[in-house]
Amino acid sequence: MKSAIKSGLLALAAAALPAVASAHPAIGEAAGFSHGFAHPMSGLDHVLAMVMVGVFAFQLGGRATWLVPTTFVLVMALGGALGVAGIAVPFVETGIALSVVVLGAVVALNVKAPLAAALGIIGLFAIFHGHAHGAEMPENAAGVAYAAGFMAATALLHVAGLAIGYIIGRAGERQGVFVTRTAGGIAAIAGVGILAGLI
Repeated sequence: MKSAIKSGLLALAAAALPAVASAHPAIGEAAGFSHGFAHPMSGLDHVLAMVMVGVFAFQLGGRATWLVPTTFVLVMALGGALGVAGIAVPFVETGIALSVVVLGAVVALNVKAPLAAALGIIGLFAIFHGHAHGAEMPENAAGVAYAAGFMAATALLHVAGLAIGYIIGRAGERQGVFVTRTAGGIAAIAGVGILAGLI
């Protein structure tokens, strides 16, 4: 059991590792799939929110296991299109930071939201994340390849969250709940730090 808990914590740390720098670094003239893929991995806010989406989906179980991550990726693509088109979405950065706080808290408290409510919350936050990706696409980037990159990276982070949820679940009910709540709490606290500009 202890090894399962350690594996879960190591997986969470590995998922967060690429995000040591600032939330949205400039990516200059770089273009294409690889830069689209790198963008979600380059910010702590994106990484934490995406992993929490996966853990949340695992906690809900059933159809939510695939509907929650799929909805996020598809709605995020819509947000990305708005960003590319230059259509303003208010409070994008605040919305992204709040997504980390809310998703972390939802995981920490093991909220069993109805599927429709979960999809609504996930969809709202996906718009903000997608808009940030689209708005920061380099002018010389191939739009479709760039979008495919950030969608693939997001899906991969969701899978990491699902895997973490599974590993924690294997640790047993008592230890699993403690580790999940701790991970969610840490994410929520980090979100508050991002929101306050401290991280």
